[in-house]
Amino acid sequence: MGSNQSTIDSFDLTNKVVIITGSTDGIGKSLARIISSYNPKRLILPVRNREKGNLLLEYIRTSKDGNVECVELWDVDMADLHSVKNFADKFIKEVGELHYLWNNADNFEQQFQVNHLSHFLLTSLLIPTIKNSATPESPCKITHTSSMAARYGKIDFDNLQGEKSSSFLELYSNAKLMNVVYSNKLNHHLQGSNVTSTACHPGFIKSNIGGESLLQRFVMMFAKSPDIGATNIMYPALNPNIDDGGKYFEDAQEFQLTGQALDKELAKKFWDKCEELLNAFDANLLK
Repeated sequence: MGSNQSTIDSFDLTNKVVIITGSTDGIGKSLARIISSYNPKRLILPVRNREKGNLLLEYIRTSKDGNVECVELWDVDMADLHSVKNFADKFIKEVGELHYLWNNADNFEQQFQVNHLSHFLLTSLLIPTIKNSATPESPCKITHTSSMAARYGKIDFDNLQGEKSSSFLELYSNAKLMNVVYSNKLNHHLQGSNVTSTACHPGFIKSNIGGESLLQRFVMMFAKSPDIGATNIMYPALNPNIDDGGKYFEDAQEFQLTGQALDKELAKKFWDKCEELLNAFDANLLK
């Protein structure tokens, strides 16, 4: 992070409302703790497993820089689109303002619905609220956790949900490319609203994923801590020198992807397909 680290360390979220998905493990867990230390007005953490949510609260409570007083656990299952809809409806009714949204599907989940479609739905439902919360003096930010695996992904409209035989890595790479394509298209939709959307790769981060073989343990020796990953995905949202979206970052450095990531026609087709799938599942989801 270099010189930007101190700027983010001193960030003040006193009057801000924040949502972070995927906060019970890994990078999301570190991100929730760090953001809580900035004293947001409300830090809402959607959780599927209450036991893991309570462990997260204890982690924040016992951390030297954590502030559990601003944290709220809200029930949601990102694998259940109706649960996502209910979460968003409750948030709009009971909170009604949103300044930072971190869509953090960083747990190597290769399912199209969990890794992309549920976040597409959540963000779509919350866009009016975040727009109403933004001002020229205090813009709002949406950040999507992607991966450098996006470089190797491909959006195949006949294989969005892994209908064809695909490897784990292929499905994961495809999903992470979808995150970037969606982020860029979303930023285009948000032009003039004082809200921006960016995507970022947090770096090669230590995790429990991948098994316990000697080779896997050796590889993890070179990985960075979840705190560094969390700081990297905070960077495009909290760095005051980044005031426009539609960008992609790797290890807190802007990186230019090529191919489908920049294909505007494909991005529109993909956006329309996501809406089509949601409407086919339940015509009331996006209302």
